Amino acid sequence: MGLNDYVTRVHDSVCAIDAALWDGLLAEHPDASPFMRHAYLAALEQSASACPATGWRPVCISLERDGALHGACMLYEKDHSYGEYVFDWAWANAYQQHGLAYYPKATVAVPFTPVPGARLLARDAAARQALIGALIAYSRDREMSSLHLLFLSPHDAQACADSGLMLRHTVQFHWTNTTPGFADFDAFLASLSQDKRKKIRQERRKVADAGVQFRWTKGRDISDAEWDFFYRCYERTYLEHGNAPYLSRAFFTAMQRDMPENWLLFVAERAGRPIASSLIALSSAADDSAPRVAYGRYWGALERVDCLHFEACYYQPLQWCIDQSYARFEGGAQGEHKMARALLPVKTSSAHWLAHPAFADAVARFLEREGEGIDQYLENLQQRSPFKGMAAEPQ
Repeated sequence: MGLNDYVTRVHDSVCAIDAALWDGLLAEHPDASPFMRHAYLAALEQSASACPATGWRPVCISLERDGALHGACMLYEKDHSYGEYVFDWAWANAYQQHGLAYYPKATVAVPFTPVPGARLLARDAAARQALIGALIAYSRDREMSSLHLLFLSPHDAQACADSGLMLRHTVQFHWTNTTPGFADFDAFLASLSQDKRKKIRQERRKVADAGVQFRWTKGRDISDAEWDFFYRCYERTYLEHGNAPYLSRAFFTAMQRDMPENWLLFVAERAGRPIASSLIALSSAADDSAPRVAYGRYWGALERVDCLHFEACYYQPLQWCIDQSYARFEGGAQGEHKMARALLPVKTSSAHWLAHPAFADAVARFLEREGEGIDQYLENLQQRSPFKGMAAEPQ
């Protein structure tokens, strides 16, 4: 079964697809994440966080057969490479040096969200392959320089490879709650090597000695004032680095309204006054059969306290995951320092298609060399496990 067996439709918004139909497709995927929910993607558009004005022109491609939705995905036409976390600046520079335009390009991703998972929502393998064909056809018709599918599930990555796209690999760091699960945070610490255990205790002690205490709030219990405080912290962190935040306050208002069950907020207080916060995403509670996952996402502070970032973004979430029997905590893009906090290396995949044959050949050679380097990097990381007498096996 090929692309011609489906009716392909191109929409200018995910909102053109019924939310229940979209989420129904998503629910069929074992690698579904809350970041691919209809409400999340719609909020990115409607809050003007991912829109043409910010360089993310949304395009929703759907496949229908016999009046039923068989596949759908989000594509963004982009005139820059910000907010992707799979870096292709060198490719863009090479195009420019040869007098060619790299932008606009087509990107299949969740904007600003380097979380691996399903990107091609399809009822079956045939629909998944047809979606890839539709994406390439759209990119050709729109004269895009290239097509990039980022942070793919294994099923999506394999389908892209079978369609002739080039695969690229990067490394993230995830924490796993070993079966049957740690009894408490002390049991987790006891599983670590002595130097890592000592380091974590020292870092936590610095925060405690500074008089900082934490509390957490989840779901609909997060108040308007707490969301406002979180955004002050989040915005401050971006501004201190000379950038405006990717996500607007309106986006988080939509999250509070439409997806409250997917959010967990930690607030750091000193002398009864809030000084920092971290916001953690949670896998959808409705999927009881899948392992529960927490995703480290956003943080910010109004005051500087030594090691506060580690406590807010790693130790408090890990302690919560242990207490709540969550299976995994994903720490986000890059960050080799996370291994010292017991997050282990995980290989992630993206897929790429370039319209220009000579550049496609050059990129293929580059990816082969880069892939060998990634494999060597993972082998090196395996020898640096934070756990007692273990190698950090890549996942």
